[in-house]
Amino acid sequence: MNLAGRSLTEFVHDLAGDAPAPGGGSAAAYAGAMAAALAAMVARLTLSKAGDSQARARLEAVVAAADPLAARFLALLEADSAAYNQVAAAFKLPKAHPAQQADRSRAIQRALRHAAEVPLDTLAAAAGLARLLATVVADGNPNCVSDAGSAVYLCRAGAQAAACNVRINLAAIRDGAFVETCGRSAQRLLEGVEGALAPLEKAVAAKLAG
Repeated sequence: MNLAGRSLTEFVHDLAGDAPAPGGGSAAAYAGAMAAALAAMVARLTLSKAGDSQARARLEAVVAAADPLAARFLALLEADSAAYNQVAAAFKLPKAHPAQQADRSRAIQRALRHAAEVPLDTLAAAAGLARLLATVVADGNPNCVSDAGSAVYLCRAGAQAAACNVRINLAAIRDGAFVETCGRSAQRLLEGVEGALAPLEKAVAAKLAG
């Protein structure tokens, strides 16, 4: 299913349906895509009026990075749903005989690893976006402060949701070394996103308060 090509209404209905995928991981990636798109929009709207050459250069860099990030998030939206479907397919493998049971167990573990890696990639993309948002909030057109703030909050929500999806998959993985490495990476990335966005949330609130 081409989730990214579906209408907003169709995607919401997909999320609300009785199938487990797309689910939270895809929603996390979509939040990131919306945040990246808003960052690009604010940068473009500001560029049309920016006179300061250094500010223009920073905003052009945001546009150049935010557009590919939005596309990356949309690809991760698809990948997360596909990863869950792989897990579900692995659980449906035959298990009548010991050899089948062993093959099924290995397939489940492989699928779970991939299902943890995809939202970890979403977290990494959110970390990259968080760095761009500092420029969007600082240099963005004052009339777009609510859009910049929306990007900040969506980035944070996407990162937190992605971290949840990493953790749920790690809980069923037997490879302790993988669980530790992936878990540490997720925690480091999430803390980085939170640390980068916290001052931006304060800056947005101050600008909205006038």
